[in-house]
Amino acid sequence: MELKIIETTKKKQKPTSTPKFGTCFTDYMFVMEYGNGEWKNARIQPYAPFSLDPSTSVFHYGQEVFEGCKAFKNKKGEIRIFRPWENFKRMNASCARVCIPQIDEKFVLSALEKLVMLEKDWIPTDEGTALYIRPAVIATDPALGVHAAHNYIFFIILCPVGAYYAHGLQPVKLFVEKDYVRACKGGTGHHKVGGNYAASILSGERAAQMGYDQVMWLDGKERKYVEEVGSMNIFFCLDGKVVTPELGGSILPGITRKSVIELLRSRGIEVEERIISIDEIVEKTKSGALTEIFGTGTAAVISPVGHFMYDNVEYEVGNGKMGKIATEVYDELTGIQNGRLPDKFNWVDKLN
Repeated sequence: MELKIIETTKKKQKPTSTPKFGTCFTDYMFVMEYGNGEWKNARIQPYAPFSLDPSTSVFHYGQEVFEGCKAFKNKKGEIRIFRPWENFKRMNASCARVCIPQIDEKFVLSALEKLVMLEKDWIPTDEGTALYIRPAVIATDPALGVHAAHNYIFFIILCPVGAYYAHGLQPVKLFVEKDYVRACKGGTGHHKVGGNYAASILSGERAAQMGYDQVMWLDGKERKYVEEVGSMNIFFCLDGKVVTPELGGSILPGITRKSVIELLRSRGIEVEERIISIDEIVEKTKSGALTEIFGTGTAAVISPVGHFMYDNVEYEVGNGKMGKIATEVYDELTGIQNGRLPDKFNWVDKLN
């Protein structure tokens, strides 16, 4: 498929400081459409709104998927995207789950590379900043009816970002949700679809009102086993090893999660992927066997946890400070991303 580039006639003024996460977008976007059984009309065009009918199916039935990854520019001017092929592989898995046609992963990766190079001047270079990349697919049939659509739009938009949390690497506070669930096995919890996030908003708002940053979700069946945290996967340092909930059909297979596991094991640190109950977390916290909790995700990278609330009791973790393992993982992972450290895992797509 040919990729066209449509030049903009009016470029935006770039921000002089890093804007709030997800609020400022670059001059160009990538777009292609699906219809009559094929993806077509691939183009890089000026960033612009879509014109959609009020009956468009994505508005009513939520048939859509999305992804998130980052591009970096280091002090040498090198432009680097972190594991984007993993995002498009995961996107196709999400598409299959909600009956969206598969995308050509190599083609959209090539289109993304061209888009990022076109927008390279938008990539911030301050510590902790990046160019956030948001690919998405939406169903666009202008008709009501609960069935797979026949028409779709795939697009990629870009935005310069700083830290996901306003307080950066300061430890966050988590509220353990007992009443609501994010996802159940057999549903869409292990895919990146908007409905998962819509289901989390009420608990997130309630947690924020109580002074907590994110929700720690328990399993949908027994409300007993820890699954993930808001926009992150979760890790616990206890009994001399690192434990993270196993992927079982309701937890998103995070790319940062995967990278952290590989990085820790390369350091000789034992990592267990298993079910872990909130009761075990409370017990190990009380005994001092649990020394750190941290979240992982594209937006925040590593997010240390200083406190969590469960059953109306608040617990402190690691004296409320960022721990040794979280610090080392953050330093190495971001060092690989921005080129400060060697990419011994071949995780980075270098564009120049």
